[in-house]
Formats: sequence, structure tokens, C-alpha cells
Amino acid sequence: MLEIKNLEVAYGKNKILKGVNLSADSGMIHGVLGINGAGKTTLFKTIYGFKKPNAGTVLYRQQALKNDDIGYMETACYFYPLMTGMEYLKLLGIGNQDFSIEKWNELFELPLHEYVENYSTGMKKKLAFIGVIAMDRPILILDEPFNGVDIESNEKILQLLLRLKSTNKIIIIASHIIESLTRICDKINLLENRVIKTTYERSDFSILEKELKDKVKIKIDEALDGLI
Repeated sequence: MLEIKNLEVAYGKNKILKGVNLSADSGMIHGVLGINGAGKTTLFKTIYGFKKPNAGTVLYRQQALKNDDIGYMETACYFYPLMTGMEYLKLLGIGNQDFSIEKWNELFELPLHEYVENYSTGMKKKLAFIGVIAMDRPILILDEPFNGVDIESNEKILQLLLRLKSTNKIIIIASHIIESLTRICDKINLLENRVIKTTYERSDFSILEKELKDKVKIKIDEALDGLI
């Protein structure tokens, strides 16, 4: 189990997260839902170790979490210049003898012998996703994995995540698009006002969707009152 307890993170005087608590079990897909700017990326960077928390703990199996336990896919993927897709996957797959670049690429059909800097946004996203799998870490943290990919690749990623779930990994996905989370998540954590406001079980996803739609409708009605 991954346990996040009373996590507080700030950039200078600007507090982004204030007392975040979250528990994630193995063999489950956990969603983190929030509007743009809610702090999803800050939360993930802190879990991975890119950002030092001001307070709180992140534990895996009751020990301090190490980034060697995590396969982290950022929203904006960075790649070294003049590196091919093949070189990238070979680098991330070091130590994982069961990983077959050729077989995995049959799913996404990337031009692995070309420089990654020439890839489209969607191609880079797919390469980064395969790279996370190549690392074979017990915890996968995916920040907006569906952004920029086409409909077919979106479906492939969804199906692959369900398969990876069956291997007893801890999978945490952040998104601001609720439909991508309700399809595959076992739980969805609503990040709002710098905390995990509510954790919804699958049986309560319809309640979450209605609450969010009602909030958006109220905002739209207030903004357009007197205009239309």
C-alpha cells in the first residue's frame, strides 16, 4: 500500500497542497480528479521526489517511498536531443529482461529509429507510456496520460492499464477529464481546495459526475446571466 499522510507543499508563500491524505492499494487503479491548477501535478512531483514537501510523509509498505519504486509519466514528457525512440526504450528497459521493445511497439507502431524530437505530441506520449512499462516498477504514476493521443491509442492505453492492474501494481492516474477515469478506476479522489476533498468508490461515480455537472451549470448560469 502507498500511504500519503498530511502532505503540505508550497512554492514560496503560495501553498498548493494543504494536508493531503490518500491511500492506494495494489491491484487497483486510483484516479486523481481536479480542475486545471488544482495541484495534481504538484502532488505527483512530490510523491516522486522532484519536489520536497513542507510537511507530511509518503510511505510504501510502511517505509519511506523511493523513486526507484515508481514509474512516473509526466504531463509534458522530456526526451534527450538526438535520441531515437529505440535508444530511449533500451535505456529505460535496462534490467528488465522480459521487456520486448518490438512486441510492445506492435501496439503503437512508432518510428523507433527516428529522433524523438521529430515525433508528434501524441507519438511522444505513447513512447513515454511504453517507457514507463519498460521500467517495471511496482507503482505507476501517470499524469494526464490520455492528453494528445488519438482515439485508437486512447483506447489501447485504457485496455493496457486494466491489464497492468491485474499484475498487482499500484496505478495512480491524474486527469481533468472525468470520463477517462470513471471507465477504469476503482476509486477516484477529488482534489479540491488544496486537499483530497472526497474519495469516491466505483458505486458512487454517478454521484460524482452529477455533482460536478451541477457545479459547472451553476457557474455557467452565473456567468451568462443577462448575456444570453
